[in-house]
Amino acid sequence: MGLDETFGSTALLTDHYELTMLASALADGSAARDCVFEVFARRLPDGRRYGVVAGTNRVLDAIADFRFTDAEIDQLAATAVVDDATLKWLAGYRFSGDIDGYAEGELYFPGSPVLTIRGSFAETVVLETLVLSILNYDSAVASAAARMSAAAHGRPIIEMGGRRTHEYAAVAAARAAYLAGFATTSNLEAGRRYGIPTRGTVAHAFMLLHDTEEDAFRAQVAKMGADTTLLVDTYDITKGIETAVAVAGTELGAIRIDSGDVGVLARKAREQLDALGARDTRIMVSGDLDEHAIAALRAEPVDAYGVGTSVVTGSGAPTAGMVYKLVEVAGRPVAKRSENKASRGGQKAALRRHKPTGTALEEVVYPAAQPPQLGEHDRLLHIPLVRGGQPVDGLPTLDDGRALLRRGLVSLPWEGLKLSHGEPAIPTIFR
Repeated sequence: MGLDETFGSTALLTDHYELTMLASALADGSAARDCVFEVFARRLPDGRRYGVVAGTNRVLDAIADFRFTDAEIDQLAATAVVDDATLKWLAGYRFSGDIDGYAEGELYFPGSPVLTIRGSFAETVVLETLVLSILNYDSAVASAAARMSAAAHGRPIIEMGGRRTHEYAAVAAARAAYLAGFATTSNLEAGRRYGIPTRGTVAHAFMLLHDTEEDAFRAQVAKMGADTTLLVDTYDITKGIETAVAVAGTELGAIRIDSGDVGVLARKAREQLDALGARDTRIMVSGDLDEHAIAALRAEPVDAYGVGTSVVTGSGAPTAGMVYKLVEVAGRPVAKRSENKASRGGQKAALRRHKPTGTALEEVVYPAAQPPQLGEHDRLLHIPLVRGGQPVDGLPTLDDGRALLRRGLVSLPWEGLKLSHGEPAIPTIFR
């Protein structure tokens, strides 16, 4: 499903200068030159050992919706962004080029050619802002969420950050977090649009609505059953647990702790639940958790986590820092040479080398026209995504991306999974 339900056309989700570049190129005749643009990150965010590609399928949907209807043309004409000749060209815009790239759920490293877009300068340059806005946000969220999932060590995490970001970014964040291993989301639109399992029970407002905590618990259990999750820290947590078990019985599904030193409280809660006979009642914790807090709770009797703000903001790295650079014009490599922002010319592809045991050794980026000989344990990373403007058949699904990421994380050297500062998990080699 594309963005049509939100914006109609995605054509104006772009920067002014994309269209003024187009207008100038149309005027001087260079707009039709065959070009190759690449998306890559020069570096990983500080403290990260790997990145996770997310948003690729959303990019393809957004490109399909990149149409200048009468509404967009009228807006551009009214604001004199471009001239009439450019408006006429835009009215017939349809991307007709080719796209290759890393599948969603693939790991990436500095310099990895995450996406390659080929076509005329005119039809490729106008996609820059749209492509980057999706890939940078979704990949930032997925990269953070993958670290949290790894820190949780198999315990489920629910994404619950919809109230901490833009309403539509919340949907994208839920998708990216699910791709990266989260079990469920609280966001119903993400459930509708992407088929992600949704979960939720009550907030403190429901507890405060009732005259007593017991009344609130009874109302919830009556409606949702004893297998529900009761929020026990609105008042006194020890009393709350006692009341929860008294109301729901020892078959109570779970309790949730949303404040305080959740590690200490979870330990005490486990002892109290066991003493009350509720040995199978699970403990869920939430409240400003990130990957470091989750890792610190690994030894505690916590069964599930709820994560909000940190995941939708990329846990301190809200953008993946990817760029969209022209690397080839009419078959000739071109490259930016600016200090600290240099790029490598020519269309590229990549493979990942592994030991016989399956452990990743290095990312090899090479000229697309000169592929190296594949070793027994090498894996090509680029897959075809679009041909002649049309998505290829059989594109990987969201669940395919989840499985790909699980395999990718298992392949990393153990040092690459650390949450501490350090070099990327594997080096990137440029041939």
